[in-house]
Amino acid sequence: MEFIEIIEILIKLGVGLSILKVWLLNRNKNTPWRGASASSMEEEFAAYGLSKNVMIIVGTLKSIFALLLISSIGFPAIEYIGAVGIATLMAGAIFMHFKIKDPIKKSFPAALFLVLSISTLFIGQ
Repeated sequence: MEFIEIIEILIKLGVGLSILKVWLLNRNKNTPWRGASASSMEEEFAAYGLSKNVMIIVGTLKSIFALLLISSIGFPAIEYIGAVGIATLMAGAIFMHFKIKDPIKKSFPAALFLVLSISTLFIGQ
């Protein structure tokens, strides 16, 4: 296995597992990255002007795309769907932070995951 393949696997695991952790384990925990002064995912989506139903849809999509990205380690054919799905949702997250005038640092995780998920599409080329 080449060094670049190891890097790609680490990126896929890092992004995928981080997203799953946020949505499955830390959904109701306060973090420095939450929009506005929200202390839970539901409060954060409310700060963005979005409903709980939208939060559930976004969380489900992020979790599915994270699982696809992780699964693409063994099944490369699904990499594009996982990576582009995550990148699209992260771009939306960045937009929402800007919409409510959050400090730029709150957009850092979304920006990082956007760049990393897109980078997986080019690493193995």
